[in-house]
Amino acid sequence: MLSRVASHGLSGIDGFCVQVETDIANGLPAFEIVGLPDAAVRESRERVRAAVKNAGFLFPAARITVNLAPADMRKEGAVYDLPVALSILAASGQLGAAPKLDFVVFGELGLDGGVRAIAGVLPMVIDALSKGETTFAVPEGNAEEAACVEGISVLPVSSLRELADHARGFRTIEARHTEPWRGSEARYGTDFSEIKGQQGAKRAAEIAVAGGHNILLIGTPGAGKTMLARAIPSIMPELTYAESLEITKIHSVTGATKGRGMIRERPFRAPHHGASSAALVGGGSRALPGEISLAHYGVLFLDELPEFKHDVLEALRQPLEDGFITVSRAAATATYPAEFVLVAAMNPCPCGNYGSRIHPCRCTQSQVERYRGRISGPLLDRIDIHVEMPEVGFSELSERSRGETSAAVRARVEQARRVQRERFRDEGILLNAQMNPRQIRKYCLPDPASERLLRLAYDELQLSARAYQRILKVARTIADVEGEEMIRQAHYAEAIQYRSLDRRGKEA
Repeated sequence: MLSRVASHGLSGIDGFCVQVETDIANGLPAFEIVGLPDAAVRESRERVRAAVKNAGFLFPAARITVNLAPADMRKEGAVYDLPVALSILAASGQLGAAPKLDFVVFGELGLDGGVRAIAGVLPMVIDALSKGETTFAVPEGNAEEAACVEGISVLPVSSLRELADHARGFRTIEARHTEPWRGSEARYGTDFSEIKGQQGAKRAAEIAVAGGHNILLIGTPGAGKTMLARAIPSIMPELTYAESLEITKIHSVTGATKGRGMIRERPFRAPHHGASSAALVGGGSRALPGEISLAHYGVLFLDELPEFKHDVLEALRQPLEDGFITVSRAAATATYPAEFVLVAAMNPCPCGNYGSRIHPCRCTQSQVERYRGRISGPLLDRIDIHVEMPEVGFSELSERSRGETSAAVRARVEQARRVQRERFRDEGILLNAQMNPRQIRKYCLPDPASERLLRLAYDELQLSARAYQRILKVARTIADVEGEEMIRQAHYAEAIQYRSLDRRGKEA
């Protein structure tokens, strides 16, 4: 007898339909799974065999062939345990003559017949919905995550016996319908008002977030670089439903959303400087997303930037430019979005005291140059804003009045982003940092006086073409934050000041 059960697979953050076909024929007892299964899928034979018996059903003593179609797509993980078991029960007649199998199934089985949560439920549900499926039988631990998608019914399954009884009409699993979008969730550990002094750095951070620019903080130990970086998510606009859904999809692939619903706050990822290239950009045998994709629509904070390995830093260049990363491995290739604000921090020298008014620097000039040289010119070109953070004096630290709150700064950021959305509504982009050369010429055309200033800066600082374009983009954002339609000479001048390392390099 032949049976079919609908399931789904995952390739990167994109799903694909999988039809679980089971044929039971006379012959010596055997159990084969075909359709390009990986080791975890092949091992499911023993999990399914034990789960079927311990759920109170008979495991057929016959020749069982399970095909996971399409046969040319690699099937990975334990996601197919539950549909394979259900398909075997249907093919052996244990679900009745006409079982109700009008749903998509996925889930891992325990040996006792229980159903365990899996990774990647959300992207699979979204893809299946786009292909017309509306009812999903998912592990109970994934039900809240799956219910984030509008327009579907979710059947939370705790055991194989429960789903089998539902299929043959002995009981009905109560469907969980879509949960309404509850909006973004703001839980920030640091507010801008708690940062003492550093008005220039806070201004630069506001401009960076408003236009989606990358920023490098340079300062002595204790200047507040890490504190400012951790406060930056608090001035970012609240997540929209579409943004939250895309972030949750990426985290779902890694299994981080098991037992959780939507991610409703912007990610803040801070990998250690000992992280490998694969950890940062993604990799492994399954080409899983790395830190840059997990920071999508949020902040990627790289503290002690020069301490990262050279190959790790160079791997950032392409995603910083393109906003996505393609991870290629022998067994899999996946493309993940990577639109984040890069916030990097570094000391001015190996001992950290170069330029300090309090502690003398012990480094030689060659040591300082070697330290800064760990960050390549092409990578620096892709960081729009370089800002130096001076030491904070006692009078600033002891100041009792609170500074401007994150809420006040966020209001200006949101207004600047509204202006950009209106400007680029027909351009296919959202932020100034995403402008291409044609759009830069259209929206960042300097007047004669500003052009003379830019020419002088270009010649004196020996800027690259990419660095010059970054200055124009930052100037456009400064004008947007100031609420001005035209970019004035003062805006270009401020943008030039944010090329700190370019100036330092020419002075050295």
